[in-house]
Amino acid sequence: MGVIPYQVTEEDKKRFDEDGYWISPKLLDDETIGRLREAHERVWSRKYDGYGLPMHHFTLSDNPHAIRKFDNGWWINDEVRAVVTDRNLGEMAASLLNEDAIRLWHDQVIYKPGTNGQETNAGNVGWHQDYGYWRVSSTTNMVTVWIALQDTDLTNGGMMTILGSHKWGAVEGSDTFFEQDMGKLKAKFANREDWVEEPCILKAGQASFHHALTFHGSGPNLTNEPRLSVVAHLMPGDTYFRGGRFKHDNLRLLGARPEPGMRFDREEYFPLLYAK
Repeated sequence: MGVIPYQVTEEDKKRFDEDGYWISPKLLDDETIGRLREAHERVWSRKYDGYGLPMHHFTLSDNPHAIRKFDNGWWINDEVRAVVTDRNLGEMAASLLNEDAIRLWHDQVIYKPGTNGQETNAGNVGWHQDYGYWRVSSTTNMVTVWIALQDTDLTNGGMMTILGSHKWGAVEGSDTFFEQDMGKLKAKFANREDWVEEPCILKAGQASFHHALTFHGSGPNLTNEPRLSVVAHLMPGDTYFRGGRFKHDNLRLLGARPEPGMRFDREEYFPLLYAK
């Protein structure tokens, strides 16, 4: 159980630097994929490993086609924990970000129901930058690893990225994950630069590594099967709380009175995946 080792190449890094994302080779074997799919079933049935609780457990709306999401599933599921804290995942992220150490910021366990051909925006994830939610952190040099647990393309609600959008910097108002009108969001953001959408087409066990500033979103899952994924959000090992007007639930993990400059390095909450 774990992530298959892979040495990131200079060509991989060039693609990540230019486009803002990179698709890995297959990182999970079929047995691990199966166990993570079973982990999904257990998680949504509230069958937890240990005695803790996840940070969040919610559905986007009451619509049966709405996306479901856990934050910090690694707290309550051993299979998720084994993958999102895997050293090999950290080493790949360190190579792509040119960092010496990588910690887990948090994870997500995401379930997008199938609509069986019904056109609906209930399962949409709006165009957004992950860093739009993470501005408490001292660096934008963070990465999201989106791991597919089945073959994934636009027919089952696969992710789309906007090529090169990580070069736009931190865009005000980009915390729009929960807004489902993709056209409205495109009109809001597309006048900044060239807007080139590219689908992330993945085989089961592959992962998309996208920069925290890369705009991305996804449409409906038109199949009759759910789209399952496990997601690791990763940060440099020396990331700290930068203060300001922004908030994030990870702040509470620094203690009751977090102060700017405090590092997100408490091992029980932000485990170290890799260090040179």
